[in-house]
Amino acid sequence: MFVLGITGGIGSGKSTVSEILGNRGIRVLDADKISREVTDLNGIALPEIAEVFGNRAIKNSALDRKFISNIVFNDKTKLDVLSSIIHRYVLEYIAQEIDKERNKGTKCVVLDVPIPVRKGFLDKCNQVWVVTCDMDIRLDRLMNRGMNIDDAKRRIAMQMTDEEYVSLGDFEINNSGSLEELNQKVEELITKQLHERGIRI
Repeated sequence: MFVLGITGGIGSGKSTVSEILGNRGIRVLDADKISREVTDLNGIALPEIAEVFGNRAIKNSALDRKFISNIVFNDKTKLDVLSSIIHRYVLEYIAQEIDKERNKGTKCVVLDVPIPVRKGFLDKCNQVWVVTCDMDIRLDRLMNRGMNIDDAKRRIAMQMTDEEYVSLGDFEINNSGSLEELNQKVEELITKQLHERGIRI
């Protein structure tokens, strides 16, 4: 089974690339969605988060995202601690799902992961596509999601640079243009990288 990793910084459009692949029939394991599940109502990661950040981090049996964001996005050390807790549960889930798909004879699975950790992501991928984008466009996208400019800049600064992302990947997809241009770039990679491996989608 071919495991394709999609990664990139916040606002780059990696989820759009994964959506394009998902619409072609490939199973997409979205780390962001899984992380919300493990921290949502009675989520499996909540007891450990409460132990580290206190019971105030949990509200109505789910992660109090506003409370925790105010803590971690002003302190990278605390962000790293929170991320390590959540990522462990997310990566365990992903590993289980990869095994299930492999046993079913699935030809290709996509892992949509914002932080390209080595163990649990890079070591499971046969190939990694990195989505990049001009900073001004990323900021506009994040502000359109409801963030103010300072929050958007702070969240971007907490992540790796595009150059660091690209250094870990096999192919770069620059998503600074139109959706049509992005679709074309993804289609070219599908043809060259997936079709040539016998993966018809």
